[in-house]
Amino acid sequence: MNLPRFYFDHDLAPSKTVHLTKELAHYMQRVLRLPDQSLVTLFNGKGGEYVACLHYEGKSVHAQIQSFDPIERELPWRLSIAQGLATGDKMDWICEKSVEMGATALIPIAAKHSTLKLSGERLDKRLQHWQRIAQAASEQCGRNRLLQVQPLHTVLELTQQMDPQSQLIFCDPDADIDFPTAINQAAAKNQQHWILLIGPEGGWSDEEKKMALNAGAISMRFGARVLRTETAAIALIGAIRGQLGWID
Repeated sequence: MNLPRFYFDHDLAPSKTVHLTKELAHYMQRVLRLPDQSLVTLFNGKGGEYVACLHYEGKSVHAQIQSFDPIERELPWRLSIAQGLATGDKMDWICEKSVEMGATALIPIAAKHSTLKLSGERLDKRLQHWQRIAQAASEQCGRNRLLQVQPLHTVLELTQQMDPQSQLIFCDPDADIDFPTAINQAAAKNQQHWILLIGPEGGWSDEEKKMALNAGAISMRFGARVLRTETAAIALIGAIRGQLGWID
C-alpha cells in the first residue's frame, strides 16, 4: 500500500494515539487536503515505519497508530559525505540526492578554496535548512532513518574528531590510485563507516591533502574526467554500491 509518508519526531507504537504538530496538521489538512480518517505512514527516524489513521478535530489532528513494519532501506555500511562548501543551491541538491542514494551523514567542510563562507547565525540557518531537506527527502524516498547534517568542520577538525574505526576516502583527480583499487583496499579493511571527502569548486589545497593522508585516508581518482562538486558524491555512492554489489 503506497501511503503518504511523514516524519514525526515522537515515540510511536501500535495502538498509541499521538497528537501531531500544528505545522504537520496544517500540511496534511490544508496543503495535501487529506480527508479525515486517511491512512498515512509515520516514521520517527529510529527504525521501521507505522501505519496510522488520521482523525480531525477542527485544526487539530491526531493519529491512531495501527501497525508497525520494521522494514529498513539502509545500505550495509555507513557512508558519510564530507562535502567542501559549494555555492548557490548546490549544497541543497547534494543533501537531497545523498539521502536518496543512501548516505547516513552530510558533513559540510570549510575548505581553503571554498567560495562560500558561513558562520554564526547564517551558518545555523543553513544547517537547519539542510536538515529539513534531508527530512523531506527521507519522506519521499522511503528511508526510515534520517541523514544527519553535522556541524561545519575543517579538514583538520574532521581528521581529529573522526571515529578511529572510520575510513577516509579522499577524492583527488591527481591521485595515483584509481576507483576500483581504492574501493577494494577500503573494503579489505572492513571498517563499516566510510567518509568520502569531496572538494569544493576550487578543489583541495595541498595542506588539506596532506592532512587527510596523514590521517590514513585513501587518496583516489574517479575516472578520467573531472566531476563537478555537486555531481561527485552522487556518482561515487552509485559506483560504490555497484562495486560492492549493494543492490537493493
